[in-house]
This record gives sequence, structure tokens and C-alpha cells, in this order.
Amino acid sequence: HIGGSKSDLDIGGVDLAVIKTSDRKRMPFIPGSSLKGKLRTMLARAGGYMVVDDDSDLIKSIFGYGADGNKEDEEDKDRLPTRLIVRDAMLDEQSFHANFDREDLDTRYTMVKWENTINRKTGTAEHPRQIERVPAGAQFSFEMIYNVFEDGQEKAHMDAIKEAMNMLQDDYLGGHGTRGYGQIAFQEVAFHRRTKANYEQGQAAQLDTTYTLIT
Repeated sequence: HIGGSKSDLDIGGVDLAVIKTSDRKRMPFIPGSSLKGKLRTMLARAGGYMVVDDDSDLIKSIFGYGADGNKEDEEDKDRLPTRLIVRDAMLDEQSFHANFDREDLDTRYTMVKWENTINRKTGTAEHPRQIERVPAGAQFSFEMIYNVFEDGQEKAHMDAIKEAMNMLQDDYLGGHGTRGYGQIAFQEVAFHRRTKANYEQGQAAQLDTTYTLIT
């Protein structure tokens, strides 16, 4: 469950809807900002950093540090551009319809789950609410781009990104993760490299076996 805006409440009675594309299909997707932010959080948690300002230089040099971290009166020399671009992850529609029966879902792409709180004195359920979520097993296509600078940090950065991805598989993405939502797995991960020469000659990125995602 990655929450959408109030305008996404297109199911009668649903209290918390998931974010969806703005086209007619209205498919759920994973915003790049959500995935990128969680990857950064994983590294920060492992390093014991509680606030963005305290993140290690390694984390700042990968994910950037500036408008969201520095105070406005600090000098521009303290700001770092992000090396990592994380695209929105779009639902694999063909796989989805091949694996899910329409009659088992509450909408074309989602389920609606009832939740409530329990009054400890009386043992009764209170404050029922409906939460929309993408069914377990849905597949999304994701892409991340890492910009290589000539500063010798590529391997350290790639190792950190892979570490964050592996840790995220033991955590959760989106909301309500402690109640069973958001477990993910990265599958069929491939690394490609596109050099300056490739760009100049109009060539596509080439498969690079230097890195693998070890889980």
C-alpha cells in the first residue's frame, strides 16, 4: 500500500486508496521517490543515522544532499547532487492478468482489506476502515540509473546500493508494513553500462557482469 491522494478515492467507502496512474487504466504503480527514499532509509538505519543531516558522506554522495537536508543559509559547496535516479516502477499488466482472476479482486487491480482497532477493556472491534492494497505476487518493472563520476567511488556506491536492496527485501515498502503489507523481492536484476562513447555513437547500454545482486 503506497497511498494516493484524496482524489484517488474512486472506490465507494475506501478510506485509504493506493496511488494510481492518471490514465484511463488507473493502474497502481510504485513511485520512484518511494523506492529511493526507502533504499536511503535502509542504509541510514544500518549506519545508525536518525536524521538526514547526520547521514554518512557515502549516503549523501549517492542520494544527494541539498534542499532537503541543508539549512538555507549554508553554502552551496556543502550541497551534493544525487548519483542515483530511480524511475517509477510500473505494473506488469500482462503478468498481472495472467496470474489474478478478476472475480477474486475488489477492483481491476487491487484488493480492499478491512482493518480496525481492538478495545482492550471490552475486546470489541472499533473504528473499522477499508484499506486498498495491491495483491501479493504482483510484479512491477523497475529501473535505476547510477551516474559514474571520475572520483573512484563507483564500487563503494554500488556495494551500498546492493546492500540497501538486499536489506529492503527483509523490510517492507509502503505503508502498514508491520501489519503484513509491502514485502518485496527483487528478481531478474541485470546491470548495464552505457559509456560516453556509447552515447556519442548512439549505442544502447551493454550488459555488465561486474555486479550481481546477491541475496
